[in-house]
Amino acid sequence: MNDATGLKSYAKALEDSFFERENQQLLAKLREQGARERKRATLREALKIDDEDVLDHLVALDVSPEAIVAFSLVPLVEVAWADGQIQPDEREAILRAADERGVSSSPYSRELLDNWLRRRPPAALLEVWRHYAKALLRDLDANDCRMMRERVIGSARAVAEAAGGFLGIGSISAAEKGALEDLDQTFG
Repeated sequence: MNDATGLKSYAKALEDSFFERENQQLLAKLREQGARERKRATLREALKIDDEDVLDHLVALDVSPEAIVAFSLVPLVEVAWADGQIQPDEREAILRAADERGVSSSPYSRELLDNWLRRRPPAALLEVWRHYAKALLRDLDANDCRMMRERVIGSARAVAEAAGGFLGIGSISAAEKGALEDLDQTFG
């Protein structure tokens, strides 16, 4: 092989190597973008929000959709158990909220929720929720915090109201009001 042929061969190998590396980097970027988009879509569905800035922020914080689902359901379970038992209408309201957040598609998540509805979760679960909430809220701006608060407390209030009062009037018990106030303080 003469020097010109060898040089051409090495140039071709160098060029192929360069473009292969470039292609791999582009492919990695496409995969990363696809993963971000899937995560945004899952978070959008779990939170029922369309605010792209909030979704971008949660993706940037690497908040998992599973964590957001748990974050949104723990307060509902807490309020339902506030008076010592879960009423059938409260249970239905929680299951409806869980279905809206995609819990039905995960048998493990659904089983965990069913366990929480049969037996009151330990107090440690609410404490972990509080710590997670405070850490998450610390990284969000005031508008995003307000929106999260409205969604979580609003959903918890809907569960409290689901059992109704006497003939459906005066729907929230004193214990449930206390639980709602306690949850609301987490958003401080």
